[in-house]
Amino acid sequence: MPGERFISRKLRFKGGITVASVAVSFLVMILAVCISAGFRNVIRSGIRSITGDVRIVPQGYNFSGEATPMSVPLPSGEEILAVPGVAGMEPVVERAGIVRNGEIIHGVLVKGCSMAPDSSLCVSIPRRLSAITGLGVGDDMPTYFVGEKVKVRKFHITEVHDDIMEMDNNLLVYAPLADMQRLQGWEEGRASAIDITISPAITSDAAIREITGHIGTIIMSSNHPEEEDLVAYSSAQRYSQVFDWLRLLDFNVVVILILMTVVAGFNMLAGVLIHLLRNIPAIGTLKTMGMADKSIVRVFLRVSSRAVLLGMAIGNALALLFCLIQGTTHMIRLDPVNYFVSFVPVHVNLPLIIGADIIAYLAMMAMLMLSVKFISRVDPALTVKAD
Repeated sequence: MPGERFISRKLRFKGGITVASVAVSFLVMILAVCISAGFRNVIRSGIRSITGDVRIVPQGYNFSGEATPMSVPLPSGEEILAVPGVAGMEPVVERAGIVRNGEIIHGVLVKGCSMAPDSSLCVSIPRRLSAITGLGVGDDMPTYFVGEKVKVRKFHITEVHDDIMEMDNNLLVYAPLADMQRLQGWEEGRASAIDITISPAITSDAAIREITGHIGTIIMSSNHPEEEDLVAYSSAQRYSQVFDWLRLLDFNVVVILILMTVVAGFNMLAGVLIHLLRNIPAIGTLKTMGMADKSIVRVFLRVSSRAVLLGMAIGNALALLFCLIQGTTHMIRLDPVNYFVSFVPVHVNLPLIIGADIIAYLAMMAMLMLSVKFISRVDPALTVKAD
């Protein structure tokens, strides 16, 4: 083994183009993984701001009017919080409203929750609503709520937040919970719904649905009259089309990983074959000196492995550098109508990146085993004589 290590260090892999192709392949693979994870994180965060990961509501819930309130906290709240994966829960009050600024009128959904400013009648509006109405921080925002009676509130804008997953017909305004409870004429212990947050470590749609089913079972089996008419649904159920799009994106990432691994593997295969042909005399000499074919194979696999690892390191470094720049500057923009976000999101998920690197490395080394089998066919008598 020390002899194999010594010889492999003396044999330099002269294939700069091959290493560059491996680096490009790993660059594409890691970018695909980071961008896919970025889309999932950003979109899930946007959905969570609207409905939470799981929402508990009364049957027939409709936020457009004076909805039937539910009592909070729930008697089974502690049992729900004990469900594995549940990170928190909070009551919310929602009501559809109409914002007016001069001649401009636009519909909004006002949500009373913890994301709102602390001061009474102070709100945070989405950036898209600010662009549509011309309202900004420091402006008053008269908002009309239509029901049995038309109610008006003059909110004061103290924040403008980035809106994700919010279309022009459903812009989300954050208001203090107490203000929305007073608007509805409800007591402090009443709410429209309860938003439940699931741990960010849980990313699978199936896992979210399983937790939702568990919560629904707890509510259904509850003996408390307040929970008889409550139902639980997940964000994956309400936004099924969005989650289907994310699954399609994940499938595309898998295809990219396979293609880039195959491309890098074949490029490396060609490079190793050229390297072997250049070193036929050396192979013959090693065989003449009594080195077994398996030992010679391990020597060239070591040389090839160093080239693969070098390309992997370069590709990973370039990908992480891009993620740092894109995550800081958002220089590459997108059309939010088609992609739900206005920029290419990136998220560095180290376990995913390491897993992709390891799988691609092992697959490429398995492909290289085909090329080094050529060593067993080298006749030392002919090669040494030719040399």
